[in-house]
Amino acid sequence: MKKTFFILLTLSLVFVACSGAEEEVEKITFGFVPSAEQTDLQDNIQPLMDVLSEGLGIEVEGFVTSDYSGLIVAMGSGQADIGAFNTLGYVNAMNAYPDSLEAIAKVVRYGSGSYHGTFFTNDASICNEPPVIGALENIDGTATLVKGSADTAPDVKALQVGWVFGDNGLEPDPDHDAGLACEADLSVMLGKTVAFVEEGSTSGYLFPAIQLKNAGIDYQSDFDVIFAGSHDASVLAVYNGDADFGIAFDDARRSIRKEYPDVGSKVIAFSITEEIPNDVVAVRSNLPEDMKEQIYQILSDYLATEEGLAVMDEIYGWTDIVPAENSEFDIVKQAAEEFGLYDE
Repeated sequence: MKKTFFILLTLSLVFVACSGAEEEVEKITFGFVPSAEQTDLQDNIQPLMDVLSEGLGIEVEGFVTSDYSGLIVAMGSGQADIGAFNTLGYVNAMNAYPDSLEAIAKVVRYGSGSYHGTFFTNDASICNEPPVIGALENIDGTATLVKGSADTAPDVKALQVGWVFGDNGLEPDPDHDAGLACEADLSVMLGKTVAFVEEGSTSGYLFPAIQLKNAGIDYQSDFDVIFAGSHDASVLAVYNGDADFGIAFDDARRSIRKEYPDVGSKVIAFSITEEIPNDVVAVRSNLPEDMKEQIYQILSDYLATEEGLAVMDEIYGWTDIVPAENSEFDIVKQAAEEFGLYDE
């Protein structure tokens, strides 16, 4: 993985001078990885920072790293106190700094504790059958098309582009096209331009790359690869025709639908990866225990409000959190080891 040199200009911690005394925390920094454009995400996280600051009674500052590995460095070096990690990022952080951080929460999205990497295209001709309103779900270990309609969203784990939660629950969004999907073999990507997210992304790189490898496809030699840098940038590359195919989390089309309301019909989902455990909220291990509990509770309570749901949906699509169990991430660690990420 590429090295990132992350510098945080403000000191976030003040320590009690006497030896052995409990750390006194006067300011908290909360780091985020770039699922969207950095400046947009920086603006979107501020309401959450305000809520945490009020609940903890101290200043809470949020920042967005330039890439995934930046948050690992920040947390491992003590320059960040809380981190919203993608799954691979957390596993990589634990591998690099096993004693420096711990997960306090796993994200839930619309009732599900897992998600997928999704393969997108702008070329409907690659589909086995013409694309329809729908989405892909793993059924008996196979990526299977689940159909929806103009009035009903497909019953899948991710909230698909074209639907919103309104006064009557899940309902069509009249301002945005519903998402099209089809089924196609991964071999249709051979010789084409493919946009991955970046090498630190679980759903936008690691799991798709292993899936391609298991299908006998070497993405390093069989494709013209570009790294878009974020999930929405990967979708946008497909939308604009800069890439024939793109890979991102499901359903990353939602992140650009305000600017591109027809993205659901122009960018078509055609395959998904295996299940991936959802994102992690991690903290510095040596934060006071009562503060760790407070942070979890503030986040949980905020997500139970309409404002919190709207804010966190805009940021990462979070709808709830549950306590994290490190064993849940073994599958991601095994995938990283299989892919040689920790080889000397």
